[in-house]
Amino acid sequence: MKLTIFSPISLISISLSYYLLLLQCTVDGRSLSPSKPDPKDAAAYARWLVSHNSWGVLNTIFKDLGGAPFGNVVSFSDGLPGKGKGIPYFYLTPLDPTAKNALKDHRSSFTLSEVPLGTCGKVDPENPTCAKITLTGKHSKEAEFGRNALFSKHPEMKDWPQGHKFEVFKLDIADIFLINWFGGPKPLTIDQYLHWKNE
Repeated sequence: MKLTIFSPISLISISLSYYLLLLQCTVDGRSLSPSKPDPKDAAAYARWLVSHNSWGVLNTIFKDLGGAPFGNVVSFSDGLPGKGKGIPYFYLTPLDPTAKNALKDHRSSFTLSEVPLGTCGKVDPENPTCAKITLTGKHSKEAEFGRNALFSKHPEMKDWPQGHKFEVFKLDIADIFLINWFGGPKPLTIDQYLHWKNE
């Protein structure tokens, strides 16, 4: 039997290709769906987009800036792996303006893009075929469920400094803005979104 010997460069190339394949197939330990939902199914697409993302831009009202909107990149989770409920949970510290703002004025919105999932191809992030969603509502504090959901998706959070007084918040959704194809926002009610079931 002939033994194949790979050069160091070949081994590096094979290892890199394997790593990129794994990276493409998973996001933060969650397996990505083999294909995106049908754009016509707004509820399925919205829940897929939220469940598979791990960060987004959380916008709050900054009273110290005269009530101007303040956007900040934050990590989030909508539930345990494979059991997302569509409601975003956040782990925030009052040392950051976002948590301070949320405690003073509960109104906020949370925006996600399909770009981090790597499923948009080469189109521009603003192209309607590369989905984006904005969930608008009010923040409230959350206990154990939110903590477990966050720590399962972002294990590093467990070791964040206790002295920074991190707390779990959730976004109680009042409105959904979804673009996932040409033709403007998709009609989608809160009830349709929250009660969607994966067949």
